[in-house]
Amino acid sequence: MVRMEILHISALQENRDYLLVLRERDGRRLLPITIGGVEARAIAHAAHGEPVRRPSTHDLLATVIGRLGGRLARVVIHDLREETFYCQLELDGDRGVLEVDCRTSDAVALAVRTDSPIFATEEVLDRAAVLPRQPAAPPNSALDDASEGSP
Repeated sequence: MVRMEILHISALQENRDYLLVLRERDGRRLLPITIGGVEARAIAHAAHGEPVRRPSTHDLLATVIGRLGGRLARVVIHDLREETFYCQLELDGDRGVLEVDCRTSDAVALAVRTDSPIFATEEVLDRAAVLPRQPAAPPNSALDDASEGSP
């Protein structure tokens, strides 16, 4: 498995979706993932540490996991089928590790809130990763598109 980090989120011109780009932490491969606007803003607001008036669903889930004595050990993007990424939350608690299926965008939003690592399997990277044409920007440098609202 390969540790990933958020490189940026940007609005797609052709529709209301956003492109979340994860970067290999110790390499050059990029993993582009199309996500919705709500999820893009949830990730960007948390990455920027922006306060919210009321807790989001991702904030609620992070609180519930913590209050039950667990923690999000890591997020794993483990499969790609029909242009859809499949992801698991690995929750660590009193009963050991519990794996929970989750949408990738929600898993990333939760990982940002809990400062948990994000991983992708080599199989997913072999099928979907791309190499940048030029040196990649520092992580989290272009999250402003999503935090500013709809395109």
